[in-house]
Amino acid sequence: MSQITASMDGTLLNWLKNVGESVNKGDVIAEVEADKATVEIEASESGVISAVSVQPGDEIKTGQAIGTIGEGGAAPAAETKQAEAVPAEAPAQEKAAEAAPAKQPLVLAATPGAPAGNAARTNGAPPSNGSTTDDGRLKVSPVARKIAEEKGIDLAQVQGTGPNGRITKEDVEGFTPAAAPAKQADAAPAAASGGLSAPPARKLPAEGPDVEYIDLTNMRKRIAAVTVESKQWIPHFYVTTDVDVEALLALRKQINEGLPEESKISVNDMVVKATALTLRQFPNLNTHYYGDRFVRHKRINIGIAVALPKGGLINVVAQDADKVSLGTMAAKNKEMFARAREGKIKPEDITGATFTVSNLGAYNVEHFSAIINPPEAGILAIGTASKVPVVKADGTLGIGNRMKVTISVDHRVSDGAEGAQYLQAFKTLLENPMRMLV
Repeated sequence: MSQITASMDGTLLNWLKNVGESVNKGDVIAEVEADKATVEIEASESGVISAVSVQPGDEIKTGQAIGTIGEGGAAPAAETKQAEAVPAEAPAQEKAAEAAPAKQPLVLAATPGAPAGNAARTNGAPPSNGSTTDDGRLKVSPVARKIAEEKGIDLAQVQGTGPNGRITKEDVEGFTPAAAPAKQADAAPAAASGGLSAPPARKLPAEGPDVEYIDLTNMRKRIAAVTVESKQWIPHFYVTTDVDVEALLALRKQINEGLPEESKISVNDMVVKATALTLRQFPNLNTHYYGDRFVRHKRINIGIAVALPKGGLINVVAQDADKVSLGTMAAKNKEMFARAREGKIKPEDITGATFTVSNLGAYNVEHFSAIINPPEAGILAIGTASKVPVVKADGTLGIGNRMKVTISVDHRVSDGAEGAQYLQAFKTLLENPMRMLV
């Protein structure tokens, strides 16, 4: 018998296999809504689903046991009955999270490098709605908490009707907004230490024929939190260079001749390979800052920003991009891009990045600067390759194919000279692309 464990934090969307059904190792048995996409959970071994301990809508944590797979045959009656009739007991840390006070507006942490989005209550008094523990903590189900966050409902004002006064999904859905106190956003923002403060308070315009309210998706909330954290705490500096891509485009054309579409290599694949190979020469840029120490990664895993059809983006990860062959990496990248755009990513698709590439070349963008993805130390921004007038070595004018590249670097980890040296080496590799195949 083995446990089914959650591979990502998120909300369980549904079980694709029921208790008593047989599964093979690698079968997708559940789906979890993570910050930016739907993540599939696979069976770790063959057998029969003998029990599940969480239901759709429940919040789960990485590594949490959410069910069990038994040996072949009928599922144990006792376990099945218990799983179907009794709500699962969450781990101690999850219970504590459920009992915690409702989240308030963003207050930045005081220590540089700490993640943005740490919530703190701004009023000292505990809520008094009858749905609290003796020490003033709210009793609320994960589903109810999620709905309250999406609707902007203060759980301290909701009366719970569940066991022992616990706030349920029905309590939140039936809550009358008019009964809620004034929005916290209307109050003066709480000043954060270190000279930083929360965004200025702004009143919502009245909803009407000319104004539409749109709730933030989990993805947009995550993007907002990460980018604010990055720009508030990471001192970015930027270095830009111009790359001659004539040889790169010629080599790509030669490689792709006669290959089926699914095997062809893109310019982005070659950029990712060059990024990784250049990082071998500059391991300091494959290092992350953690306040009182650096963490240098010996593997080079390149995050690749992928725009999603319904808006937003997600970074998939080319693992060991410096070691994997260009053709193999290109094939794996295509598979990850497809899963990301379908909202069916695997946990390994989005974990472990040590440095990132953001390529807007497909959008006719000449030049841009990208925001570093914490806790990474850098990101490359790739513009469009285009034909431009150039001055040749003999002083005459001609037509060249150029592409602008900008590196954003965390100044706590590195300095301008190293950023410039990295770009110089990256440019040399792209302009002599056969070196990537050696």
